[in-house]
Amino acid sequence: MNMYAEVIVDIAHSDVDKIFDYACGEEMRPGMRVVVPFGRGVTTGFVMRVKPTTDVPPEKIKRVLRTEDTLPALTAESLCLAEAVTSRYRVPMALTLRLFLPAEMRTGKVSTRYRTVCRLAENAGPVSPRAKAQLALVEYLAEAGEADSALLRERFGGALKALKEKGIVLSEKRRVFRDPYQGETGQNSVKNLTPFQQNAVETVNRTDKTVILIHGVTGSGKTEVYLSLIADTLKAGKTAVFLVPEISLTPQMLMQLRARFGSSAAILHSGLSAGERFDEWMRLREGTARIAVGARSAVFAPLENVGIIVLDEEHDGSYSSESSPRYNTFDIALLRARYNHCKLVLGSATPSVETYKRAKDGEFELVSMPERINARPMPEVRIVDMRREVRRGNVTGFSTELRQKLSQCLERGNQAILFLNRRGYSQTVICRDCGYVAKCESCDVSLTYHSDENCLKCHYCGARYRMPPACPECGGKHLGYVGTGTQRVVGDLRKMYPAARILRMDVDTTSGKEGHHRILKQFAAHEADILVGTQMVAKGHDFPQVTLVGILDADMSLHFADFRSGERTFQLVTQVAGRSGRAQEPGEVVLQTYDPENYILRFAANYDYEGFYAHEISMRAATMFPPFAKIVRVMVTGEDEQETLSALKCVYEKLNRLYTSEPDAFLFFNRMHSPIKRIQNKFRYQVLMRLADSRVLKDVYAACAEEHFKNVLVYVEENPANLS
Repeated sequence: MNMYAEVIVDIAHSDVDKIFDYACGEEMRPGMRVVVPFGRGVTTGFVMRVKPTTDVPPEKIKRVLRTEDTLPALTAESLCLAEAVTSRYRVPMALTLRLFLPAEMRTGKVSTRYRTVCRLAENAGPVSPRAKAQLALVEYLAEAGEADSALLRERFGGALKALKEKGIVLSEKRRVFRDPYQGETGQNSVKNLTPFQQNAVETVNRTDKTVILIHGVTGSGKTEVYLSLIADTLKAGKTAVFLVPEISLTPQMLMQLRARFGSSAAILHSGLSAGERFDEWMRLREGTARIAVGARSAVFAPLENVGIIVLDEEHDGSYSSESSPRYNTFDIALLRARYNHCKLVLGSATPSVETYKRAKDGEFELVSMPERINARPMPEVRIVDMRREVRRGNVTGFSTELRQKLSQCLERGNQAILFLNRRGYSQTVICRDCGYVAKCESCDVSLTYHSDENCLKCHYCGARYRMPPACPECGGKHLGYVGTGTQRVVGDLRKMYPAARILRMDVDTTSGKEGHHRILKQFAAHEADILVGTQMVAKGHDFPQVTLVGILDADMSLHFADFRSGERTFQLVTQVAGRSGRAQEPGEVVLQTYDPENYILRFAANYDYEGFYAHEISMRAATMFPPFAKIVRVMVTGEDEQETLSALKCVYEKLNRLYTSEPDAFLFFNRMHSPIKRIQNKFRYQVLMRLADSRVLKDVYAACAEEHFKNVLVYVEENPANLS
């Protein structure tokens, strides 16, 4: 019987963003990938639905050429979720569907790997005593049971082929899964839950609310709560999704899950090789793995019958996608939780203001874990006024107190973490004669000096430049550095503590799958005394021997032109301080600042989230910023400035008509240059608005989706994590 498949072709363009009907056989299933004739060629597509009839005239119906899957690549939930995401963010369906598949699977650059395994046949006949190699091979297999065909060929040459022909040795192809962290597991130590942990588990199981926020101080044992909830979920025959904000945290969490649940846990993140990512995804799709752990993209894991979703460090900005579709991970996780009628558990020591308000208002269940495990004290935070250090003649990045504490820490054989808010050797290169600042030719940002390569780098597009011997503007020789980066800190430390073993952890030292994992393993094994790092050292890591944390530039994130700058500073300081004193020895934190009276730093030093929240929420209410309004940015970018401006004008006129017709829905509306006017040779303009009524948001998306420009990209961002 002829059936008809409704197909979305895998071309992310609005002109072909619609259903096409193709004839197919009865074996066709929704979610399968297919190859279909399209235009004058062929393309791949996704089957959305299968039906017995079609309205398309028979002479226009073409037939599916072949299927790419035996098991549909997309689950029923994935198809449902894709339609919701496409509708919500007004993007082509093909673009959304790509989120659910490993990129290499779509392009055909990766496939299932097999190996051939050999064993002796039962009731095998005798081998001639003169055939020494054949006898040796038979003896080898008799002892080993089975062995890889390639190994046997290498050791015994043509004897393997001869024995196969005689029927003495049998071979079979077996599926091989590429394991990203083969042989590595954590220690399986199921801990007795503290009263706070037990209360958290019971509250999650008892509440009728879909979303639960676990607000637990650093070191309170939130991870053990997650593991207990996942164990209950697996016992009930369901699956689990565990999301962490940083790739650096993913291997660490995978080890804990493997220790507790064995091979049931699979990892999904961009640092894996193509083959590893494909195999881990396939283990989840086939059901041999039942826990997906990973960063943002793992929210699209191909699991069925999901019983719990955990979103750890929920406040983290990396949960917002910066490429189309520009989704927020929480929104996708909530859609999945509702589809599966399961719980979505958020965890943080420093929840976002928006999330905490929803919990305080009763929309989410709020669970508090105010104490560390075994009631260990939070590390004492010492605020150091760097203005006094400068007045005393100390112009280094290290205060006298931090140097003293660091010396004591090293003498006791303990470890220290030094945190700063940037990477590289120093922030900018400036001419002290004329004020020239070295900038990227493709981006409107200053370059950063990297001493190990003696070059200038752009941290937006990756471009590299030679360090000029003199100022290109005035020829002056007085080129200086402004700011301090991780490289310079490491260089200064090596001069002060020549015997200390130092590791650096930033974007430059953590490329590839093993980058983060290797550095963290070394530090955990006490192969280094000091870890110098940027934001990736602040989150989630548990190093029992760390007793000192130094925050070198606590002010850096305070002074960005962003309504969240105070919140981000509070979160960073609290999170990085929490890396200290997690075992028996008490921890210390030295917080260096040029603004010691700042209320944000005072709240952070006292771990006073409630005080910070009360102050911040009153400020937001008075100024009508999120969560009391929604910030929406329409970005218009293109390589030709005139084309970009023309597109901006067209988009602005449409939005302006909406603004004029619904003035009460807008608190602010204007077009302007983006703060960074150019990135990767693309000019950037924006229409910025603050909405008092989110109901007009769909009209904003619609206005931007109506216009299509050949060389200019237009997209919408809601409450963007980065306003630059």
